[in-house]
Amino acid sequence: MRIGIIGAGFTGLASGFKLSKAGHKVTIFEKESIPGGLAIGFKDPKWKWSFEKHYHHWFTNDNNVLSLAKEIGFEVIIKRPKTSVYVNDNIYQLDSPLNVLRFPKLSIPERIRMGLALGLLKFNPFWQLLEPYKASSILPLLMGEKPYKKLWEPLLAKKFGKFSKDISLAWFWARIKKRTPSLAYPKGGFLKFANEVVANIEKLKGEVLFNTTVNEIRSEKNKVTIRLENNKIFTFDKVIVTLPSFFFIKISPQLPDSYKQKLLLLKGLSAINLVLRLKKPFLSGGTYWLNVCDDKYPLMAIVEHTNFMDKKNYNNEHLVYLGNYLSFDHPFMKMDKDKLLKTFDPILSKINKQYKSTIMKTELFTAPFAQPIIPVNYSKIKPPFITPLKNVYLANIQQVYPWDRGTNYAVELGERVADIILEQ
Repeated sequence: MRIGIIGAGFTGLASGFKLSKAGHKVTIFEKESIPGGLAIGFKDPKWKWSFEKHYHHWFTNDNNVLSLAKEIGFEVIIKRPKTSVYVNDNIYQLDSPLNVLRFPKLSIPERIRMGLALGLLKFNPFWQLLEPYKASSILPLLMGEKPYKKLWEPLLAKKFGKFSKDISLAWFWARIKKRTPSLAYPKGGFLKFANEVVANIEKLKGEVLFNTTVNEIRSEKNKVTIRLENNKIFTFDKVIVTLPSFFFIKISPQLPDSYKQKLLLLKGLSAINLVLRLKKPFLSGGTYWLNVCDDKYPLMAIVEHTNFMDKKNYNNEHLVYLGNYLSFDHPFMKMDKDKLLKTFDPILSKINKQYKSTIMKTELFTAPFAQPIIPVNYSKIKPPFITPLKNVYLANIQQVYPWDRGTNYAVELGERVADIILEQ
């Protein structure tokens, strides 16, 4: 079969690789000049490695992406970095049961209760039982009001904004279930890994067309046509769309209104990351990931990548993400990097008074759709892979539920939609 795939993120790459191995002729269309999707990277000429525009890592139980890396012979680095929380203008390490028991902002009974609640969720295999309930309603009952208010309510609010009260407990379960103390990272960066998957697809006679924008998909009889921005037409037996749902709607005029309305009911948030390139470390004590559990600061997470991967790979620069998930019309999404840095300065100066004198350069990156909103009973509204257009399949981030966003689930999604096509 001739199979077209729209999008060279890890969903498109994984499905393209699997279908190519099965002997099918695959063509992947990508509007950017490089692969990677939400894990897209860039590389300064002085750096040995590329660096992602939005923070990424793998957990050591991310079996789908780690198996893909092993299959193509790509080296993966595993380390145990430090994760901490920012509470009442102080940093506390909070990445193990022992650290939970030592957390000074809660009493010993509160720490024990919170630890037991998190353990109960982590070792519970039945997420389906949890999805009818809101995290905001059940977590205070499980772990106690104070631990919830001190740590988890601020994180949910910063993660989901106005949707935070409606998020399913199943989403929270997935975050706790999958977390591992050690993390993994592809040697050389996600861009190098993505390029290696592309090279393997091309070895199997597939092709990846970069700088190529798809304007329209049409399903006619047993064939699907793809029209490009330059009006060039491609014809396929099957087509997989890995774009966000609103882009799928935009390029598919044949979709019935009832289906489009169901897709448009699904909500999501944009991502924005301001990257600091510094001469010296920003976070003392070697913290890699810092969750900001303080309502007075408009920042969700501070991620010092070079407290995870060695700075020597980036010409000894210290690289720090300042990250948020926001609605597309949030004021921050319209700010330039200087104004955004000024907005974040109160918390940054609290943590490191000297940081401004160490700034070499800043970078600002946004992504229009990066975090799905997961309300209760999401499994009932999750889009199926098979669409109303004959021989056209949808595989995007809104279908990884009950898991959360991440390249591991993008790979799993791509492999699952490929399996459906192969079975048919």
